[in-house]
Amino acid sequence: MPKRRDQIRMSEDEIWQLIEDQKSLQVATLNKDGSPHLTTLWFAIVDRALVFETYTKSQKIRNLERDPRIAVLVEAGETYDQLRGVTINAKAELVTERDAVHKLALEVMARNQPELTRDQLDGVAKQMAAKRTGVVVRLEKVVSWDHRKLSGGGM
Repeated sequence: MPKRRDQIRMSEDEIWQLIEDQKSLQVATLNKDGSPHLTTLWFAIVDRALVFETYTKSQKIRNLERDPRIAVLVEAGETYDQLRGVTINAKAELVTERDAVHKLALEVMARNQPELTRDQLDGVAKQMAAKRTGVVVRLEKVVSWDHRKLSGGGM
């Protein structure tokens, strides 16, 4: 009998499908005292990396400037037998160049507001870039689970 961990692990394709299907990303950084700082925000996928932008003066950016370690989580499922998730531990790459932040902001906004055109979003993204920093999270250490595989319901 296979180990439970092996039974619920997702394939790379399943991992990317779950990530693509979710709108919000839970982001954990480390405060100065070592305690976690946890937030949730919108993200986009660019070149097989997760990207988001946030205020340059935010706690998460201060934390990442001091210590680039980051953990992110996407999850789905309302009942235990339907729980699925992917957690990624990585070193965040900070993007501060204004045009590059503008491009990331536009990607995040376009992904999460599909009813608006890129042209409609572009001016807002450009304004946002003035006070924001982009963050790129490449998949380094990945842990996944899909409880639907235990009952045979869904996979």
